[in-house]
Amino acid sequence: MKVVVAGAGRLGTQIAQVLGAAHNEVTLVDQDDDRAAALLGHVPAEVRVGDACEPAVLEGAGAHSADLVVATTGEDEDNLVISLLAKRQFRVARVIARVNDDENAWLFTPHWGVDTAVPAAAPLISLIEEATSATDTVALLRLSRAGVSVIETVITDQSRAVGHTLAELAVPPGIVVAAVVRDGDPKAPSPGFELREGDVVLVVSHAATESEVHAAFQ
Repeated sequence: MKVVVAGAGRLGTQIAQVLGAAHNEVTLVDQDDDRAAALLGHVPAEVRVGDACEPAVLEGAGAHSADLVVATTGEDEDNLVISLLAKRQFRVARVIARVNDDENAWLFTPHWGVDTAVPAAAPLISLIEEATSATDTVALLRLSRAGVSVIETVITDQSRAVGHTLAELAVPPGIVVAAVVRDGDPKAPSPGFELREGDVVLVVSHAATESEVHAAFQ
């Protein structure tokens, strides 16, 4: 997934850290030269200097081919402009914006290009969950000391796994299907468990990548 994060404050930087660590292609944009310089080499993302409210800056950051734009600046006006440009000019499929002032929340609608508005009071995990829902396979958690990742993949009507049991799938070695969430109810699947559209599969792996899990289920 290709992601542009506008605003390299604490929130934007953490989003870039999480999505970059999950092997997404992330570009982090901020107009503060010193802040951007301090982040170079310290986040798994390309760091660019510029005002993301300017179309040329967004284009240079890759908005024309981005799957997701996340506007996390400290100014609601900027987040709205960035969202509108991303959606209307660059046709970005998914745009998420942080609302700094609750009184402005009514503006953060599809009319301004915002697919999902996240209130300032919402915890960081809420914004991460919104961002990662833009893809059907994503690493949710990396336990670096154990070398283990928890990877989520969502079964859609186009998934090759629909109607097949776990035993029938060519699951890569080194992964374990830990749970399948169906209609909000987590289940511990057996090899004969048949997957359906809408199932959320949680995989624990010490070797397989997101792309390998995606290939097995999607």
